[in-house]
Amino acid sequence: MTIHILSDYETKKIEKQLQEQFGIKKLNGKLIKIGQDRIFLFQGLFTNNQLNNLASWVPVERIGVYFAKEQNNEIRLSIEGTHLLKEQIKENIFELNEEQLDSWMHGNELNVESGKNTFLVMKYKEDLVGTGKASKEKITNFVPKSRRLRERNNG
Repeated sequence: MTIHILSDYETKKIEKQLQEQFGIKKLNGKLIKIGQDRIFLFQGLFTNNQLNNLASWVPVERIGVYFAKEQNNEIRLSIEGTHLLKEQIKENIFELNEEQLDSWMHGNELNVESGKNTFLVMKYKEDLVGTGKASKEKITNFVPKSRRLRERNNG
């Protein structure tokens, strides 16, 4: 798999999108694309040349933390991305109640009108629990199946 270290121009474009969507002002680290649309945030000390050299010698599946994905000209933050940028996220936050949280963490969509048509950071009290895509009548869940709560077996 090839890696692409984003240029300053490409990074500024992503930062601008994050500012518009979530109020995020600055990313600390290098942005690296792996595959078509997955964006990783690398905060290590390797230079661009060292990262490219490493990728030429060994198969690299990820460098840094998977924090976002480009999707239809928007940025969808991963759960880790919401945690890394928690202090900066100021916009497009959906406050969950306890019942909604339980449904969300089981992987369900929320049948609510958010008044938005964009990605929302899902929040319960002080905890960020992922990102959803709002449409007119629902919020689509992007919590990976491997991270969802499972129903308990009562037997």
